[in-house]
Amino acid sequence: MKRRKAWPMPTLLAIPVLLVLAGAAGLYIYRNYFRPIGRWAYFSEIHTSRQIFERYALQPGLRCGEAPFAFPTTGVILGLWDESYRLGHRHSGVDIFSGTQPGVTPIYAVYPGYLTRQADWKSTVIIRIPSDPLQPGRQIWTYYTHLADQQGQSFVSEAFPPDTHEVYVEAGTFLGYMGNYSGDPAAPTGLHLHFSVVKDDDGEFLNELDIRNTYDPSPYFGLVLNHRQNAEEIPVCAGEATFEPWELHHDGP
Repeated sequence: MKRRKAWPMPTLLAIPVLLVLAGAAGLYIYRNYFRPIGRWAYFSEIHTSRQIFERYALQPGLRCGEAPFAFPTTGVILGLWDESYRLGHRHSGVDIFSGTQPGVTPIYAVYPGYLTRQADWKSTVIIRIPSDPLQPGRQIWTYYTHLADQQGQSFVSEAFPPDTHEVYVEAGTFLGYMGNYSGDPAAPTGLHLHFSVVKDDDGEFLNELDIRNTYDPSPYFGLVLNHRQNAEEIPVCAGEATFEPWELHHDGP
């Protein structure tokens, strides 16, 4: 009678370790991607409850304390810089949700600079700031995206057609309307503005998708927008807030 081959001792010891790792990974995925927690628990409420939305929504032109940037749109900040939306991912900006429909909520420039919209950009503009207000002499870029509907119909202002380069804009310049374009019509994003502060490389902007190419936007807005420092709370201005005298656009159709 043949004896059944026994598993080596190292293999037997590895099984409990693998089970623990699998369980931890499953818990992480569930907590972060299936069961809303922290500020993401408010995602549905900002779309259905005007009271909740008004409690947390920031308004265009709001300046928190002495921060150099004013807020670019009307909405609630749910996604923060350095937050993970999936395994291995680090979010490179902030996501601002308006709770409206695509093509309705206006978006404005947060600081003066020189705007570029590349020829193939349906939903994106980027603005070069020659001298960083937090570190004078260092060049930075401010990046705005998802300004199109899920089919790719652009909501970028007609003042900035594709292949626009280095057009000077003041803070408060109307850039377009918030959308939900992802590049894949079958899988649109939730309606929001994604904004980031991008590093410069010898006069050119770096790839915004890599968080290492961006700066923590917290000190630019005077808000706690770094997920490692604020894992749960919806960012609001805790200090004195003022409003810039911008000429605000009406909501879109």
